[in-house]
Amino acid sequence: MKIGSIQLEIKDQESKQERIQKVKNMLIEMKGYDLIILPEIWATGYFAFDRYVEEAEEIDGPFVQEFSQMAKSLKVHLFAGSFVEKAGEDYFNTSIFINPEGEVIGSYRKIHLFRYGSQEGKLLTRGSEITVVETPFGKVGLSTCYDLRFPELYRKQVDLGAEILLVTSAWPHQRLEHWKLFNVARALENQCFLVSSNCVGKTQGVLMGGHSQVVDPWGTVIAQAGEKETILTAEIDLQEISVIREDFPQLKHRVL
Repeated sequence: MKIGSIQLEIKDQESKQERIQKVKNMLIEMKGYDLIILPEIWATGYFAFDRYVEEAEEIDGPFVQEFSQMAKSLKVHLFAGSFVEKAGEDYFNTSIFINPEGEVIGSYRKIHLFRYGSQEGKLLTRGSEITVVETPFGKVGLSTCYDLRFPELYRKQVDLGAEILLVTSAWPHQRLEHWKLFNVARALENQCFLVSSNCVGKTQGVLMGGHSQVVDPWGTVIAQAGEKETILTAEIDLQEISVIREDFPQLKHRVL
């Protein structure tokens, strides 16, 4: 299975539409992938809090429609990262998962909103539903950035059958070592593959951390990006999940 994680540079001078077009151009060059993932609130820019309300869209708005068409044209499963969703009077950090037919088969509203040096917790409403999506290659759990610090979310995803954990993120460089640790820990403790997509560049005065990763169920980092815009690529064998879980059945030994 061929996976691509787009590690995107966020530039303050770019408009939302300019950034969307840049990503679409990158995607056009990625034919032949089985799964592609993107970062958190990348079109607006996570730290551009003053643009959240203005650039928010409904779940069936232009952002989702454009990337549904991209997934269909590429015939790929696309975790298109997250955007600011408007639903009635509320706003959410919502990520979407699209199948090769262009259908949105999963969406996730971020449960753990970030409040440390961030206005996300003031501007947005937290989600409440855990999302695990059924695909031809197995069940996929969706999560967003700060969620990584809360292992109980991922254990609940595993209880729902998750075998691949996808993380869309805008994680700052300041806490880069935490990012690396949590990527590995969440994969290892749940005996899942984990694929993450982070941002790079300096945006709104915040240096982003990059280091998007693909981690196997043993907690081995099999692919890792650096601190520049890039497409991280990895080939994974999903049969490793059942082999590892049978060989070292820690999940069966749980008592809590």
